[in-house]
Amino acid sequence: MRSFACPHCTALIFFQNSVCLNCSSPLGFIREQAAFVRLEPTSYGSLGAVDPDGHTRVVCANLGLTGCNWLAEPGAVDGFCSCCALTQTRPADDDTEGLAAYARTEKAKRRLVFQLDTLGLPTTPRSVDPDGGLAFDMLSSENAPVVTGHDSGLITIDLAEGDDPHREALRTSLGEPYRTLLGHLRHETGHWYFDVLVASDDARLSAFRELFGDERADYAQALQQHYGSERTDQWRPYHVSDYAASHPWEDWAETFAHYLHMTDTLETAYSYGVSVSGPRALEPTSPSTVPSLTSSPQPRYVDFDTLVNSWLSLTAALNAVNRSMGKDDLYPFVLVPTVIAKLRFVARMIGAPS
Repeated sequence: MRSFACPHCTALIFFQNSVCLNCSSPLGFIREQAAFVRLEPTSYGSLGAVDPDGHTRVVCANLGLTGCNWLAEPGAVDGFCSCCALTQTRPADDDTEGLAAYARTEKAKRRLVFQLDTLGLPTTPRSVDPDGGLAFDMLSSENAPVVTGHDSGLITIDLAEGDDPHREALRTSLGEPYRTLLGHLRHETGHWYFDVLVASDDARLSAFRELFGDERADYAQALQQHYGSERTDQWRPYHVSDYAASHPWEDWAETFAHYLHMTDTLETAYSYGVSVSGPRALEPTSPSTVPSLTSSPQPRYVDFDTLVNSWLSLTAALNAVNRSMGKDDLYPFVLVPTVIAKLRFVARMIGAPS
């Protein structure tokens, strides 16, 4: 995530800010511009701003419920911004705990959507493509079982994953090195991008099968075998995680999510001036309009190898910092050559340098 500056006083602000902590200006985020604007009273009776096309945007109807700081387009259904509108099911108004978990999940989803936009990936909503568009069901498993998963673009998220003790207990029981809300969103959305980027093209699908295996293998049987088998380290020379070894679809989703982990974290490090020894990203091609704390473009890498080398240098340093604090490694993964080849394939499908 790149850094942002208050459009009024240029102080550092964060992606979730709806108010500048330095000058108290009310702020809103315009998705199409990927930029924050200062809000003013509008003729609609709420705070908003005029976009470059002359349209008045107003604060999202979810500002109070989930802290959404994105601005809704004129005539938006129920007053939701385009990110919140992707959610078609949420907890009931009287479900206090569910709504709190919903707010945490929507916060992670906004970060996901921002990154998908940055990477130039489509986010066609289900309202536009009812058979295969993107949508989210945010469900609570407090009273009934919920399985986090996907179905032709419909992403189901168990809101219990927003509870740290619950998620950590699951992570430990499943032997996972990493489990977060954002990771779930990236993984499950990755399944949809398999359909969008790979499955619809015969040449891409053939190349996918050479690297990941044949996705036509029985999925239910593969998962049953995975969860019914004793955990070993046999997956490590070929996959980014144990779960990735269960089926080619899961291998793709895990690798896709990992590519998003890498690019987002590298952008954050670049934006905040964190540098370590090793290959460096290219300088931004566009000079900043505000010196110091303004938004900076995403770093562009010469090629995929430079990106990977920069990632390995950064994560080695971050792990060392964590160890100095007596903590576990921030990045508990090892990128073996086969996994790097799969990540390169994901980059190529997205259209990034490979």
